[in-house]
Amino acid sequence: MGAVYFYHLTRQSLQDTLPVLLEKARGAGWRILVRGQTRERMAWLDERLWLGSDSGFLPHGLCGGAHDAMQPILLSEVAPIDANIDCVMAVDGARLDAKDVETVSRACVLFDGTDPEAVDQARNQWRDLTTAGCMAQYWSEESGRWEKKAESGG
Repeated sequence: MGAVYFYHLTRQSLQDTLPVLLEKARGAGWRILVRGQTRERMAWLDERLWLGSDSGFLPHGLCGGAHDAMQPILLSEVAPIDANIDCVMAVDGARLDAKDVETVSRACVLFDGTDPEAVDQARNQWRDLTTAGCMAQYWSEESGRWEKKAESGG
């Protein structure tokens, strides 16, 4: 069973944080699903990742293409987690359930700490997933660097 990591974004935006986490996950050799809520937002993230940073290129694709099964990073608002996915990253309030967490090596929930609704939703996900027995960690960047603030053994 994998674990779910909650990332409370307070200093950096999703478009700044997501590539860093994707690079780390790719460094572990994982195939990643980025799950969002809307096609428009996933297309926006797709464009941001193509623009990328000077430090590197993140090979990825938007779900619905001919080569979805071969994409190292797949962006989708609808895709279920298949056996070839090692890591799922939920953004913009996309939900994960205990089965999602059990299926992958790592699950991540990235949420906007300046949005009270996003914070409440992340709290509810934490409660639901830990009650279901999932191991979880809560990370905050409030101090200026990422620090683990809480952990639940499931």
